Amino acid sequence: CAWSIERPPGDTAGCTFCHTSSEERCSTCHQRHQFDPAVARRSEQCKTCHWGKDHRDWEAYDISIHGTVYQVNKTDPNNFDFSKKLSDADYVGPTCQYCHMRGGHHNVQRLSTVYTSMGMSNADRGAPLWSEKRDTWVSVCDDCHSPRFARENLQAMDEACKDAGIKYTETFKIAEN
Repeated sequence: CAWSIERPPGDTAGCTFCHTSSEERCSTCHQRHQFDPAVARRSEQCKTCHWGKDHRDWEAYDISIHGTVYQVNKTDPNNFDFSKKLSDADYVGPTCQYCHMRGGHHNVQRLSTVYTSMGMSNADRGAPLWSEKRDTWVSVCDDCHSPRFARENLQAMDEACKDAGIKYTETFKIAEN
């Protein structure tokens, strides 16, 4: 795969666990023997793949205000009723699924920002290519926030990714030497 070319085997060994057709397997998110949608609606299901060295999505969510609200309230069915369909969800805060699977849509990447993992954070996130994706991302945030708030946070994420990309590149140059 393009994302694994010229990378040390240790960096990509875990990738194949998820990236060998997991998108087509229901059991990636739904527990294989139980297949309870209420379980698949919990953020911890995403943690299975999206945490650690190469995908820090869970850690970023968990320490964010959204993740904190989730952790504090997730056991209270008045705040998080996982028996409701995502399209009917009225959670006190967003889960991974609430935003990335808005309305119950199963294409998680449809509501993602520009892909920046595995050293691709140097991509021009403001390029016209990403315009529709970014507008859609803002529309998800403005379910609860103002569009201005969402755009300002997207801009802050762009700057953070740009800075991280520079540090990432510098680190690889040092390691090369």
